[in-house]
Amino acid sequence: MKTVTVRDLKNRFADVAKGIDHGEVVTITRCGTAFATLTSAKVRKPSKAFIAKHYKERKPVEKGMSKEAIEKLWSDLRD
Repeated sequence: MKTVTVRDLKNRFADVAKGIDHGEVVTITRCGTAFATLTSAKVRKPSKAFIAKHYKERKPVEKGMSKEAIEKLWSDLRD
């Protein structure tokens, strides 16, 4: 999380806004005290690289389970 003062925000708004657009969260301070937080209003889609990494790190739930165990798992999830 990035912290900027009111004066910095006023003088460098374009730079701060660019960071916010890239998903950065900015806290605004006045007299050393935080009073506001700026975040992006739009929901960003995860990149294909992030999705590929996410699924590569996780093995399928059913891998290595017997057919009976899989049926029980799905039955429990449905109930």
